[in-house]
Amino acid sequence: MSTIFSIGLSGLNAAQNALNTTSNNISNVYTPGYNRELTILGQSRADAGVQVNAIQRQFNQYVANQLNAATSASSALKTYENQISQIDNLLADREAGLAPLMQSFFSSLEDLAGAPSDPAARQGLLGTANTLTAQFRAFDGYLQDMQEGINGQIKDEVTQINNMTEQLATLNREIALARARSGEAPNSLLNQRDQLVAELSERMDIRLEIQDGKSYNISLPNGQPLVSGTNHYRLEAMDAPNDPQRTVLGYRDSGGNLVALGENTIKGGTLGGLMTFRAETLDKTQNQIGQLAVSLAVGFNEQHRLGQDLDGNQGGDFFSIGQPRVYSFPRNTGGVEVTAASFDAANIDKLRATDYTIRFQDGEPQITRKDNGQAVPADEINWDADTSTLSFGGITLEFSGTPNDGNRYEVQPVRRAAANLDSQIADLDKIAAGSFVSATSDMISGQVRADAGALSGLADGGSYAITLDSAGVLTFGSAVGQEMPATVLVDGEARTVNPDGTIDGDPLTAGATLTVDGVSFKVKLPSADQGEFTLDLGIAASGTGDNRNALAMQNLQSQALVGGRASLSQAYAGMVSDVGNRTNIVKVNLDARQGLTDQLKAVQQSESGVNLDEEAANLIRYQQFYMANARVIDTASTLFDTILGLRN
Repeated sequence: MSTIFSIGLSGLNAAQNALNTTSNNISNVYTPGYNRELTILGQSRADAGVQVNAIQRQFNQYVANQLNAATSASSALKTYENQISQIDNLLADREAGLAPLMQSFFSSLEDLAGAPSDPAARQGLLGTANTLTAQFRAFDGYLQDMQEGINGQIKDEVTQINNMTEQLATLNREIALARARSGEAPNSLLNQRDQLVAELSERMDIRLEIQDGKSYNISLPNGQPLVSGTNHYRLEAMDAPNDPQRTVLGYRDSGGNLVALGENTIKGGTLGGLMTFRAETLDKTQNQIGQLAVSLAVGFNEQHRLGQDLDGNQGGDFFSIGQPRVYSFPRNTGGVEVTAASFDAANIDKLRATDYTIRFQDGEPQITRKDNGQAVPADEINWDADTSTLSFGGITLEFSGTPNDGNRYEVQPVRRAAANLDSQIADLDKIAAGSFVSATSDMISGQVRADAGALSGLADGGSYAITLDSAGVLTFGSAVGQEMPATVLVDGEARTVNPDGTIDGDPLTAGATLTVDGVSFKVKLPSADQGEFTLDLGIAASGTGDNRNALAMQNLQSQALVGGRASLSQAYAGMVSDVGNRTNIVKVNLDARQGLTDQLKAVQQSESGVNLDEEAANLIRYQQFYMANARVIDTASTLFDTILGLRN
């Protein structure tokens, strides 16, 4: 009789456990991270009855790892897409973009060329110039706000990540204690831990290692630990060593020193998406806007200085522009700093939309482009150890001395240049629409440039009569009205002019840059059949109706001012196209990755998710199970009462 009671009681307990498990599944159907539980029944160790072997959590570690990796990649792409869409919309705006404003600016130059002394035409030029420069500054400000916004988001993400890793370490400890007490960890703690890992994967890509099948160890892709058993290691948001305006990730080494992680260490999750977007698109776009602004300012200023204003004076700079920025690495020794940075107008065609890293070794600079990681060829680097002056890529840097070996410097030639683009002219009469330098000859193969105060030695109306033969021999004439300079520059090297008009040193070669009294141009050698080229270089006779320099400035619209390869409009169109293409690529990749993530989530839910229909059926099944076992006990009680009644 006791056996029947025991069997029925074991069935009641099993049914009760199964009903509790089913009820728990139903109540947690919408709980994030909850994994469906099953009551595992087995035959009792005694001869009869049933027992509950375990409340089993339906969790597949392999599927979870796949889903976490896919979620991390999707989160990165989604963050990237949200950010790059803002830039795409900004650049492609037909009304607020730079393209229509540049077109208006050069159209106003056309109006000036038609009426060079008309105040309305001059005012129109200044108006369009001010509008154009204001839009350049607005674009730079918008992009810089994005840079600062990303810095703030990185700090917020680091705070959340540190909170999660601390919770994971705490859960590791609590799970270990629970196992020690009962031999099994409570499923609720396991669910919480796996949910934290999933949420952490949305913020960054991580590596998960399960120690002894129990404790979770979390590390970065480069192996840097975040959680090791019950210990957690904090990340810190810090200023980049090479750029104090840039926030990067750092960690404390064994000595307590804060060490910066490489920006490409994190590629997944929201954090990886932010950093990848900043490195691939935001920095590049900001540099391209800066390159466009510098090319416009330097090219236009060079041509404007070749003009003559209504007062008969040489034209000055039309635009002002920001200068290159240089940052020293904190571990540099010797205290040598960059004291001045400027754009090299003579080599502005070598200016590129990229940052550089300079490293000194054996007293010589080694320069690496940061956009593609390639080294700048040695023949494009000009280092003068005597003056501690370095020229490359269209810029010139002046150091306070020769840096020690191993010293490094971060150079941002054009990153924030557009922030300082502005019009320098407020007086209408100062617009140099007429020609100042009279220099037209087959001898000139490149754009003529004039320093401020050029041809100052010819203020009384004289000129330089220059002859160049096919052998490269340059001679100055000495007839009446012709002047003879004491020295000239050939490719920046001072050459003495002899009494007979020739210059000392080697003959000139084709493409050499000749500078006479502040006026520079590249020379072209005549062929043997042509014999020689001649050039009369002097101050042009100008009047209020002179529009020669206005026409030359208008022609800059079609010249390859940007990197020596593209016009201003072509460069801007290329930038818009590049951002648009990248935006489309990111969207396509996001759609594909999101599809994979959804599939994995469906697989995970099919195994671990709660199905209400299934659980409802289980309720009925376990209810019947309970009632049947209750009937067994009731039957046993009736039999027992009958047996007791036999004594009466």
